[in-house]
Amino acid sequence: MASGQQVSSLLQNQAGHEGSRIPNKVFIQRDYSEGTSVKFQTKFPQELEGLIERHMFDQMVTTINSIYSEAERMSSKTFCEGFMACLTAYLLYMCTETHYEKFLKQATAYIHEQNETVYGPRGLHITDPIERGLRVIEITILSEQGARS
Repeated sequence: MASGQQVSSLLQNQAGHEGSRIPNKVFIQRDYSEGTSVKFQTKFPQELEGLIERHMFDQMVTTINSIYSEAERMSSKTFCEGFMACLTAYLLYMCTETHYEKFLKQATAYIHEQNETVYGPRGLHITDPIERGLRVIEITILSEQGARS
């Protein structure tokens, strides 16, 4: 949650310099074309034109989609995990994290890394989709460069 505090701090600093201007937000919607699995659209938003290269955006969305796809994949390991959870009256989950939780942490770490190395220096911030109920990927435009549109 430290990244959320950093964004709040940036927004407060920006609001102090620019009155009550609220930064622009771009939402990457879920893609339901293949069912209800967690997958986001790869269409490049017009609002990000000139702020981030298309291939970097595509790579980010594709990587996030693959992480969530792997999290939802059924295997003998996930079957055994569920079976053991039932046998232990779900007390197993007090000692270990689920297959899905491991991939949620991986997605969070990837998004944090992208914010630090790619998006942050360009005046952008990606909000973890889990914070938006896995409905959207929210990209906040924080810099003056993004306000030129």
